[in-house]
Amino acid sequence: MRALYVDLDGTLLGPGASLLRGAGDRFSLDAVRALQACDRAGVEVVIYSGRRQSSVFEGARLIGSSAYIFEIGCGLVLDGELEWLTDGFEPREDMTIFEQITATGAPELLLERFAGRLEYHTPWHLGREVSHLFRGLVDTAQANELVGRCGLRLVDNGVIHERVGTLPIAHAYHLIPAGASKARGVARHMQARGYAREECIAVGDSREDLEAAEVLDTFWLVANALERDPGMGEEIVGRAGIRIAEGAYGAGVYEAVVTTLAERR
Repeated sequence: MRALYVDLDGTLLGPGASLLRGAGDRFSLDAVRALQACDRAGVEVVIYSGRRQSSVFEGARLIGSSAYIFEIGCGLVLDGELEWLTDGFEPREDMTIFEQITATGAPELLLERFAGRLEYHTPWHLGREVSHLFRGLVDTAQANELVGRCGLRLVDNGVIHERVGTLPIAHAYHLIPAGASKARGVARHMQARGYAREECIAVGDSREDLEAAEVLDTFWLVANALERDPGMGEEIVGRAGIRIAEGAYGAGVYEAVVTTLAERR
């Protein structure tokens, strides 16, 4: 095992986005133990997250990682070098990719079409370079019929674990360039490092995280993923290489790491 690709919120981080909280909001060192096990085995840890670059940078710095993937795979930072993975959308001197997406009219179109069911995920939608971040409960297939003509797609990055805004149940949705994805970010990192798909695993809690299973032999869902979003079980029926951890949050990450290390000795 050469690399672990791990999501932050709802996966490595427990309730309240805490590295030291697990199931039941109880203090837990399992996430730290998972990172320690990777360090001892020489496994590179790469965060892949929907968070903006500055936030993921701080998380990567905190755990001593030199590579990370941010904004749902729109960007990869590898040993201090930034690479955009946003086909057809590139930063310009006069306009960020975020502003270019605004100019397409797609965000306004989504908010009008799904009025009362979709809203900006305040305040976390601020300070982004690429993705427009929403919360709500919508049919992504319908949404993508609207925004696909703009070269964009709306992706479901999982259930929001704390109730915010006016919606009782909400998922986090990112409006991003159609060619961007967490899976693409993982694949590009593996290519740059020279890792084979069977040498790496990913752990996450959302449908978008699940797409990494297309470029890896093994993907783990933490237990809380299905507890919060039971419908995701339909997403994994018949799909090879997807495993479900018994543990939630960091405990699930630790389980995935130590199980994989033991099996591959």
